[in-house]
Amino acid sequence: MSDTLNAASLQGSLTPAFSPLYQQIKGLILQSLQSGEWKPGEAIPSEMDLAARFRVSQGTVRKAIDELSADNLVVRRQGKGTFVATHAERQVQYRFLKLQPDNGNVQSEGPAARTIIDCKRLRASADVARALSLRTGDSVLQVRRVLSFSGVPTILEDLWLPGTPFKGLTAERLSSHQGAMYAMFETEFGVRMVRADESIRAITPDAEQAALLSVTTTTPLLSVERVAYTYNDTPMELRRGLYRTDTHHYRNALS
Repeated sequence: MSDTLNAASLQGSLTPAFSPLYQQIKGLILQSLQSGEWKPGEAIPSEMDLAARFRVSQGTVRKAIDELSADNLVVRRQGKGTFVATHAERQVQYRFLKLQPDNGNVQSEGPAARTIIDCKRLRASADVARALSLRTGDSVLQVRRVLSFSGVPTILEDLWLPGTPFKGLTAERLSSHQGAMYAMFETEFGVRMVRADESIRAITPDAEQAALLSVTTTTPLLSVERVAYTYNDTPMELRRGLYRTDTHHYRNALS
């Protein structure tokens, strides 16, 4: 069949009608992911089935899935199919954590030990509201936690989440969850973080921050501010982290 002849049937997708056909198919698959038709960890239909569903060639579907895979939205498994990516998988759950031990042995220090310092609901300040596309004064959830590696407090994080999607989130639920926080957001609140923007600078901590990280107020720290987005570029988290870099370094692979 001719892909060109079927392009007109895709006018209602999230991507413009004049975009390449595989991009339109990618948009339609994204719509299904966003609507929850296929949950994190579940298999999506085969390329053959998707080609029949959208009335295009398998090659067009394959190219769309290639891009979704490159964006870490789906994961291909040899001989098994293609699955919706989930933060419960180890190779995905630390995708946004770029702090690495100086000795290069990530496995030796194991997963971070997490201590929830605070979890409370409050009204969004102007800067938090702006980052989360809310109105000043809207309800948000603020979480403060410390991540420790090999018993050493290494990262202090303050998080702000929009109140409505995370109704019912408490310090107790955060403390009792054994997996990655983003995996909990997926399974318990139906919110999947698919990408993030970060800005980085060097700062020194205030007295409270220094005490929580067991450093002095003159210790240089790496300040990392992240806005994480779910599908359709909807911001769902503002995170401000302070990183100790005396035994770790920030490492990012650029391509």
